Formats: sequence, C-alpha cells, structure tokens
Amino acid sequence: DNNESSTATTTSSRPKTASTLVTALKLALLVGCVFGIVLGASGEMLLRLLIGNDALDPIVFSAALRYVRIRSLGLPAMVVIGTAQSACLGMQDVRSPLYVLLAAAVVNFFGDVLLVPRAGSALFGGAAGAAWATVASQYAALLFFARWLTANNSKGPNGKTRRKKDDDDSNTNDTHLNGSVVDVTQGIMELTGNSKAGRSRRKEFGNFLASSKLSKRIRRTSSRSSSDNLRSTTHDSSTDSTTQSSIRPERQPSPPTSSPPTKGFLSNGKLTLRKYLSFSNRHFDRTKAREFLPFVVPVTTTSVGRISGYIAMSHVASSTLGTHDMAAHQIVFSIFCCLTPFVDALSQVAQSFVPAVFETKERGDERAAALRRTIGNFRKVGVGFGGVLLGLTACIPLIGRYFTTDSIVLDRVNGAIPGLGLFLLLHGLVCAGEGTLLGQKDLKFLRNMYAIFFFTVPAYMLRLKHRALTGAQTVGIGTMWSAFSVYNLIRTLVWNLRLAQLQRRTERGVSVQEEEEQDGR
Repeated sequence: DNNESSTATTTSSRPKTASTLVTALKLALLVGCVFGIVLGASGEMLLRLLIGNDALDPIVFSAALRYVRIRSLGLPAMVVIGTAQSACLGMQDVRSPLYVLLAAAVVNFFGDVLLVPRAGSALFGGAAGAAWATVASQYAALLFFARWLTANNSKGPNGKTRRKKDDDDSNTNDTHLNGSVVDVTQGIMELTGNSKAGRSRRKEFGNFLASSKLSKRIRRTSSRSSSDNLRSTTHDSSTDSTTQSSIRPERQPSPPTSSPPTKGFLSNGKLTLRKYLSFSNRHFDRTKAREFLPFVVPVTTTSVGRISGYIAMSHVASSTLGTHDMAAHQIVFSIFCCLTPFVDALSQVAQSFVPAVFETKERGDERAAALRRTIGNFRKVGVGFGGVLLGLTACIPLIGRYFTTDSIVLDRVNGAIPGLGLFLLLHGLVCAGEGTLLGQKDLKFLRNMYAIFFFTVPAYMLRLKHRALTGAQTVGIGTMWSAFSVYNLIRTLVWNLRLAQLQRRTERGVSVQEEEEQDGR
C-alpha cells in the first residue's frame, strides 16, 4: 500500500505534491529492484521451503524456478505502477489507472497467445512464456503511466489553459513581466502611508478623485443606475401577475471540458528518464524520502502479514494433499485470484477518499458525521461487492466442467465452495475496513494485528499439516478453505470494532470541545 503517496497528492499544492510523487516513484523503483534481486537469488531456497518435501519432479521444479526468476525481473515495474496507481487515486482520478491497466492486460493476453504455445522452448515457451508475457505487460503499464504523467497538457483540471509558470516549482512566488520584477507592494505602501517618498503620489491621487471628469462620470453612472432600478421596479409591479408563469431560467454555459488532473502532472521537465534514474543530491530529495520512513515498518508488516496466510496454505497444499486435492486447489485458487481484485480496489479507494474527511481542520459535529457517513458508505459497497462475489462463487458447479473433466476433482472443488464463498462474502468488508483504517492513519493498530496474524495463521495451517501427516485428521481442500474463511471472519470483526472505537473517540472529542467552549463563554 502506498498510503503516503495516495494521501499526499492533492491538486491544490502542485509543486509540493509533484516533488512528493517523484520521490515516491524513485523509492518504488529502488524497493522493486531490491526485492527483485532478493527473489531471483533466493528463489530456489524459497521454492523448497514452500514445497515442503523432495518428492517433486526435478523437471517441474526447474520450470517453477525459471518462472519465479523471470517474474522477479518485473518486480521494479510492479512496485512503480502500484505507486503511480495510488497517486492517481489520491488525486481523485480513477479512470486513468483503469485505462492503463486495461492496455497492459491486452499486452499480457497477446503475449500469452504468442509465447505459451511454444512448448519446445524451455526459456520462452510454456510457463516461462506466461512469465515473460506478464513481465512485458508490467513494463508496458510502466511506460503508459510515464507517458501519461509527463505528457504536455494545456488544459488544467478546471478546463482553463495551464500556464507554464503554474507548473514550475522554483518560480511559484515570483511575478515576471518582460524580464523585470513588478513591485506592487511598494506603491501601495506609498499611497496609503505617511512617508515622504509617497507624498507626490498621494497628491496626484487626491487631485484625480476631485477632478470634474470623475465627478461627472460618477453622477452619470448613479443617475443611470437609479433610472434603471425605477424602470425595473415599475415594470415588475405591472407585469408580475401575467409574466410570472412564463419566466424561464437562463441557460447556464456548459462547464469547460476538463482534463484528468493526473495528465501531464509531471510535465515540463519535472520527471525525465535521466532524473528518474539519478539518486544524486541534485535529483533526489532525501528530506522528502525521510517522510516515508514512518510508513515503512507498518506497511511492510501489513503486507507481509497479509500474504503469510496464502503462503502457508500453499505450503500445506503442496506437502499434504493428494493429487486430486492439489488439482482442485489449483482451480479454486485460480478462481479466487480472478474474483478478489474486484474488492481489493476498495482498500485503495478508501485510502484516497477518507483522508479528505479525516484531515479536515474543523473538528466539529459536521466532520464526525461526515466520517461516519463515509465509513458507512464504504461498508455498504463492501457488502454489495461481497454479495456479487458470493453469487459468482455459487456458479462454480455450473462451469466446473470447463476447468476439468475429472469427476473426483470436481467433487473436491465443490467441497471447497462453502469456505470460498464465506471468505469472498466478507472480503469486501475486510478491504473497506482496512482502507478506512489506513485512511485514518491507524497504522500502528494494523501493524500489530498483522504481526499477530503473521504467526497465528501459518501456525494453524502447519497444525493441519501435522495432523494430516500423523493420521489424526483427514485434511482436504475444503478443510483449508474453511479455516481460511474463519481468518477472514476474524479480520472483519476486528476491523469494524476498531472503526467503531475510533468513531466513538472522535465524537467524544467533539463533545469535550463543545463543553470547553461553553465553559469559556
């Protein structure tokens, strides 16, 4: 989650926001490169830990390792496009990331069509081909975002022509006219003050006010205004009863066509390839980079804690389940990965919109009520999306034959539907709650909870593995997804209880403030 770049991007302070966004994109590239190198170097060790035994065919293991190492090449682009997407959402632009990611999906599709069928090529066909297609789509999305953010855009978000000076960080406080600086303040001080230097200016202004031309102009304007008012009053009083029904409101001019606020946000040299790849003091703002430090530990802990459950479940599946259960788990997990992005975006959207309410300077009843309404609306959207996903999950028995013709595998898939359905039903509430907590900067709470989940969820999954290997319990795909749905239920309850606690704290603070104001009066 790029909460800092998401909440920091507001169009009201372009220079500061542009500098923050450039710093965030640079840090994203750095973090992506580090993670890509670590994943590529330790891929073999991580795969062996994930598999949990040495029974895997060496050919399959080699293909899996090749896939991981190819995908690690796309990590820099993946982190950068995630940051750019969060920045666009932070500027209330939800369409631009959609267009960019749709274009990247098209690149991924054609890459799969061209490369996957080349099974004879171990490096560019089959699973490796799918990995190359995904990496190509990630870098395509990176190029699309770069082109969009640095494109020359003559129209601002209000439809007016954007001046180059408005986009120049270094000249925002200077007024230049034909190369000379116009000092308006000095003239005003001489005109309204008592200094000797402004005596002639004040005398000249007084003579102008007393001139006959100005007096005649004022009298002419005032007499014309009086006659117009009298004529208007007489006309209105005589025709009001006959013309009131025929009054039509004036047609308002249509608002100017506005460009998305993100288009050209980093244009005019704010971000070039040379500046982006340079981390020197001239091109990299270390002071801005330090502003991200408070978010590193909480966000990293949250992200690692979130994926630990999936890793533990995959480990149990690969080391414990039989052939049919493994095949069924692959089908269910693929469907799960296709459906969850519909609600995962709720978290990023909440991170973009909640801070606008939470960080309002006014700390009164209106802010508390607006915060309650905003959180309630996200809950409703989460419930709605969860219901849609539950309906799609209920259709799995009808479309299962398109995934496999094996009746035993289909039975295993159907056995996992209750757990999968409960997980997806609650997932909208989980994402909405997590996003609103991040939007209220409740990072410490999320860090602590995901630190707990990081140990408890894998511990329970490993306990299932131990019971299955010792014969104490029959563990199948249905058992795993049922346990996973309980984990999501716990997250739903914890997030919403925490939000209720924060809301009560906000309303209590408003009451205390009002009591203090009454006592002061």
